[in-house]
Amino acid sequence: MKNITLLGATGSIGMQTLDVLREHKHEFRLYSFAFGKNIEQAARIIREFSPEIVVTQDLPIKQQLTPYIDSSKVLIGTEGLEQVCADPNTDIVVNAVMGSVGLTATLTAIEHQKRIAIANKETLVTAGHLVMEAAKKHNVQLLPVDSEHSAIFQSLNGESHRDIDKLILTASGGSFRDKTREQLQGVSVSDALNHPNWSMGAKITIDSATMMNKGLEVIEAHWLFQIPYEQIEVLQHKESIIHSMVEYTDKSILAQLGTPDMRVPIQYALSYPNRLPLASSKSLNLAEISTLHFSEMDQERFPCLAYAYQAGKQGGSLPTVLNAANEAAVDLFLQEKITFLEIEEIIEQAMGAHQVIVNPGLETIQAIDQETRVQIYDKYE
Repeated sequence: MKNITLLGATGSIGMQTLDVLREHKHEFRLYSFAFGKNIEQAARIIREFSPEIVVTQDLPIKQQLTPYIDSSKVLIGTEGLEQVCADPNTDIVVNAVMGSVGLTATLTAIEHQKRIAIANKETLVTAGHLVMEAAKKHNVQLLPVDSEHSAIFQSLNGESHRDIDKLILTASGGSFRDKTREQLQGVSVSDALNHPNWSMGAKITIDSATMMNKGLEVIEAHWLFQIPYEQIEVLQHKESIIHSMVEYTDKSILAQLGTPDMRVPIQYALSYPNRLPLASSKSLNLAEISTLHFSEMDQERFPCLAYAYQAGKQGGSLPTVLNAANEAAVDLFLQEKITFLEIEEIIEQAMGAHQVIVNPGLETIQAIDQETRVQIYDKYE
């Protein structure tokens, strides 16, 4: 029985992680979880899983949990996240929180040599050099939960790293993949949230529509697999059946295929190196699907992907600005304070105005992250 600490339990990845735990009650136990504001969902999780510790974002929300759990078992904020990640009873930390808040929790889990199933892109995007340096120092392996990175991880099993020619990340194209840039004028929030393949949270669905999600995944892949950006490609694949591929020096390509179901990579990260049955997931029937489609990714059509490559290659503090500007811009769009296309404009302006710091430390990264957000919110709110 492995004790799971789940950060971001009420989000999309968090809820699908709980599906996996339900299916394997003799393998995994929800020891602790963290959430933000969704008290109703948190109460249901407490009733069903009886965790030892709960972490919430502030005191008022903690006080609202008193009907469901003893207040002595409820921790608050960043300190609470770090405490459950350092807890000796925690075996696996699933980091599924949204945004850069997951960074210090990840570093704490690494320091205490926990297995980490990472679904928090921003941790590696904003501070990949710090995270990977710490992981190497403490001999901790980060197991990817993103379907694309899990696919690459699985396609690398048993292969020599020196034989890799390139990584190929597949992208569905998001909600607006068949629209021209002219047709994106005035699209609504509800339009953007209508993803054709995946069931995801609001922020990541918008990122998929702008292709920033794939850009963040490129940076994440660079750090996870220690591959130069020049050897990471993005290929549009509408069906989301091939989740990603690795091409080797002999031109062999290994790919991982499956139906679009995030529970599969989540479970693999928890059970690795073993596999467990997942009866609730649907088998892939290639004869039924019959045809798969692929096309080159147009970075002029999706400039956010180009911004991510630019930030990743330049490195230093620029990926922090990219990520913070994107989070702020997506939030403003979801509040209907800016248009969809203004997301790109805000990111480009923030990156252009930034003086890059070559090797930023944690405090510098956090300061730049906060400063970037404040400047954007001050302008648009």
